[in-house]
Amino acid sequence: MIAVYGAGGIGCYVGGRLAATGTPVTFVGRTRMATELAANGLRLTDYLGADLRIAGVAFSTTPAGAADADLVLVTVKSAASAQAADELASVLKPGAVVVSFQNGLRNGDVLRSRLVEQVVVSGMVPFNVLNRGGGVFHQGTEGKLDVQQDPALAPYLDAFDRAGLPLTQHDDIVPVQWSKLLLNLNNPINALSNLPLRDELSQRAYRRCLAAAQAEALALLDAAGIRPAQLLAVPMHRFPAVLRMPDFLFRRLASKVLAVDPLARTSMWEDLEAGRPTEIDHLNGEVVRLAESLGREAPVNARLIALIRAAETARRSWSGAGLLRELQR
Repeated sequence: MIAVYGAGGIGCYVGGRLAATGTPVTFVGRTRMATELAANGLRLTDYLGADLRIAGVAFSTTPAGAADADLVLVTVKSAASAQAADELASVLKPGAVVVSFQNGLRNGDVLRSRLVEQVVVSGMVPFNVLNRGGGVFHQGTEGKLDVQQDPALAPYLDAFDRAGLPLTQHDDIVPVQWSKLLLNLNNPINALSNLPLRDELSQRAYRRCLAAAQAEALALLDAAGIRPAQLLAVPMHRFPAVLRMPDFLFRRLASKVLAVDPLARTSMWEDLEAGRPTEIDHLNGEVVRLAESLGREAPVNARLIALIRAAETARRSWSGAGLLRELQR
């Protein structure tokens, strides 16, 4: 049995895809989500036109729901990793496999330090999932699932293949995580724009904001001797230059970046809309911490953190030009 621990957007979508193809899945999450899925069931759609419905979802609101799981997919927000690990440590059987499918770099280490009798594997979800309400979750961008290579995953590979979410295993997941984080530096920009991803990325001023954040991070990664994995057709070190192109050239040369669903938004936008704390400390905050470890600064990413902190208190939408000016100060 597979348990999804932290049944939000990513958890409901990935777990739902597994359940839709006959894999036993139990979801563990908040009472609000349990009520929503009990009333509506689970419906999964994607940018390619898929439309899957799952009725009779197995859902628990306590950690005990994961007690019998052989595989646990942890999809809680990064700030909740330590709490989730402590809760799982009290119920999981020895030898259970735990995969962190969370944003950021350190969640696997946090889980591993507390789940000493289990096998913990770091992973990454590259695609975007929008919670549309009423039990509907929509995958708006492409991508498969990435994980650290581990023989403990072998019994589950077929289930993920059947679900249409094959696990891509890597000898070293850290460069992959850094590449995802570089792309996720757009999360605060998208949230501050208050626009769908495609509309935001269609505007050069917003793209220049992202280019500035990425270029700053890439310079720090070079100084630290870390080379991000190539997840896109364009190497990550060239991506800021592509983002800075005029709109007509960007549309022509980077059309795949804009080939996202019109519904797609970032999870940070969802968090601000719902009045929840964001994961800004685990995204742009990682860039700032890397800079500090090198005795340097990361002013663009530090300013994005400050703007999101302000937005968590008082919501504000920024134009591309206004946000770019703020980051260039």
